[in-house]
Amino acid sequence: MTERPGPLPGSMPDRLPENAPKAADFDPQVVARELLRRIRAGTLGTLDRHTGHPFASLVNVGTDADGSPVILTSRLATHTANLEADGRASILLAETGKGDALTHPRLTVLGRFAPVPRDQPDEARLRRRFLAHHPKAQLYAGFADFAFWRMQVEAAHLNGGFARAADLKAADVLSDVSDAQDLIDAEEGAVSHMNDDHAAALNLYAVKLCGAPAGVWRCTGIDPDGLDLANGPLSLRLSFPQRVTDAATLRVVLAKLAEQARAA
Repeated sequence: MTERPGPLPGSMPDRLPENAPKAADFDPQVVARELLRRIRAGTLGTLDRHTGHPFASLVNVGTDADGSPVILTSRLATHTANLEADGRASILLAETGKGDALTHPRLTVLGRFAPVPRDQPDEARLRRRFLAHHPKAQLYAGFADFAFWRMQVEAAHLNGGFARAADLKAADVLSDVSDAQDLIDAEEGAVSHMNDDHAAALNLYAVKLCGAPAGVWRCTGIDPDGLDLANGPLSLRLSFPQRVTDAATLRVVLAKLAEQARAA
């Protein structure tokens, strides 16, 4: 999360009037973090290795424990060849729904992608988290030409709809994991435990706390700021009422959320 000098990539300084009204119910960091964790596919923008033209493609997106975007790409893909030449890139994560597409929130995350070699210690965690979000990717994730790439986020730009735009720093959208190694180590077991033994609680979280329809909701990831849920193509983000950095605190927080959901 090292801050870079000068304007951040994607920022819009001096374009908005100083007296432009800001929506009272708009918290850019909350909206941006929710989109980053929940949207599972986005538009990847790379730089064409021959001419430098922007090249847009569609990719599945996952996140590391801190929220850094993770993609799985083949060496046969044009965007992979572009990243091998220049890691600078962006990912557009957009909400979809009825009506004008521009009324829905979207987040552009900018940074530099780097490949994650299979013998790197982080690769197993990234693979597990990504495949939890994209289980069908297990069909090809093991192919020799596929590899994971992780973005080092430099900035982000949020457009939450009319009069709801914001330039954001990396620290505004990423989770602090500097003191959360215990939780990171416990995540795999905690996710399995919730899915195997507490399916009813997951459904309560989704229905009562997130306003989603009932169904077979599964936990796909846990980080210091919240829990990710999925039910087929549907995905949810349940934010924790407090920051969680260890397994003991996680158990307490999840139990309290279950009580809150039952009371609702």
